[in-house]
Amino acid sequence: MKTSLGAWARGAALAAAMAALAGAAQAQTVLRLVRSLVLTLRDEVYVQAAISSGTRLPRILLRHILPNVMGPVLVQGTYIFAAAILIEAALSFLGAGTPSNVLSWGNTISEGRPFFLLAAWIVIIPGMFLSATVLAVNLLGDGLRDALDPRLSRQL
Repeated sequence: MKTSLGAWARGAALAAAMAALAGAAQAQTVLRLVRSLVLTLRDEVYVQAAISSGTRLPRILLRHILPNVMGPVLVQGTYIFAAAILIEAALSFLGAGTPSNVLSWGNTISEGRPFFLLAAWIVIIPGMFLSATVLAVNLLGDGLRDALDPRLSRQL
């Protein structure tokens, strides 16, 4: 006997798998970002001074490189998370995402589509909340970058 909890669990697992695939597809972008940041930071004066004073590599990485890399990587991560939300909603809207009995933005918009001419708010309001969710995730990433960027803290 199948329960609705089983369908919900399958839908949640499918949504998690789609988010993981979206993240795995963006791993190359994050790796390029980290590599370019590290290559730029290794030529900075303070890193060269730490190397010339005999500081060991793990300490240089933790003290100088990691704090300067974390902000952009967190921002990129939130952009990837926002893209995963949009991809899941688009796939659910098309019927290729989570099952129709699992609540998601795409399923909600898709189920309201036949009633769009009678009650447009059934489609417009979930679409607005989807947009607000993606905007909130992106603003969270920008706020984290501002809070964690050591260059910005020195300017204050």
